[in-house]
Amino acid sequence: MFADFANHWIIAGVSADFRAGKLYPMTVAGERIVLFRNATGILSALIDRCPHRGVALSLGKLHGGVVECPFHGWTFNGEGACLSVPWNPDAKCEKLSALALPVREAGGLAWLYTGFRPDAEPLPSESLSAPGVVLSAQSALWDIHWTRAMENMLDSPHLPFVHKATIGRFIAPFVHGRMDTDWIETPYGARIENRIEGRDRPARLDFRFPNTMELFIDPPGKLLRMLAICTPEKQGQTRLTIITLRDFARARLLNPVFRRMNRRIALEDQAILESSQPSEVPPAGEEKSVRTDKPTLAFRKLYFERIKGSRAEPYS
Repeated sequence: MFADFANHWIIAGVSADFRAGKLYPMTVAGERIVLFRNATGILSALIDRCPHRGVALSLGKLHGGVVECPFHGWTFNGEGACLSVPWNPDAKCEKLSALALPVREAGGLAWLYTGFRPDAEPLPSESLSAPGVVLSAQSALWDIHWTRAMENMLDSPHLPFVHKATIGRFIAPFVHGRMDTDWIETPYGARIENRIEGRDRPARLDFRFPNTMELFIDPPGKLLRMLAICTPEKQGQTRLTIITLRDFARARLLNPVFRRMNRRIALEDQAILESSQPSEVPPAGEEKSVRTDKPTLAFRKLYFERIKGSRAEPYS
């Protein structure tokens, strides 16, 4: 299960967006999942497949934090335990469980584990614990392998060309100069620092393993950060989720303003990336690279060493 993306903590969304009394389906690396809050309000996740006849539990109903299958009415709690089987009061419910996945809520975000036996806890960004920060999320589906989308988020040289009308216009006058890029390993992944003609650029990038970029855009005296999460859905499809963090303009009525700008920038990337051949990043030696490709090559190395080929096996 979770082929080529197994056994990692990933961001599933903003915690507050998962409300009680509702089922939230999502797909990760080909696996259908349903998230919901159980009877005590704890966020839970099940493989979105009834163990009886394989239908999607997300098409069913949620009663008091208990999922009812839409086909035959079997019920399951947040741990996957079968609670009842209509017409079969003698059913051995302990042998009829659905598959549950580990979920955590930390830093205002919901975290999902793409496996069954985590050996560590998620590492939320320190930005999430800053005073007065509000979160706003949006997402879009791209027809591209998630590795191409992730590399794009770590790539600075493309900005004045793909984003010449938006975020790239500030460095466009310097494209004939020299850019130097550092990939500095950290406990959560890496920090990426760029210099143009020896001068540090104000914006900083963090790579948060395995599939998140954090962009630091802080205006003077304010906090403005962006998390870009590249999650594989089905083969050749990526769910790009952008979460904006800010400690100013905190009214929810202003969220659409930030979403419109993020969407405009993301669409500029999408049109280019979906033309990539092959869709999945190949080994480094199969494409020509230069010095300023250091971050994307470092990510590619991590992908082939620690992510590709991974699979998760449920408890027997």
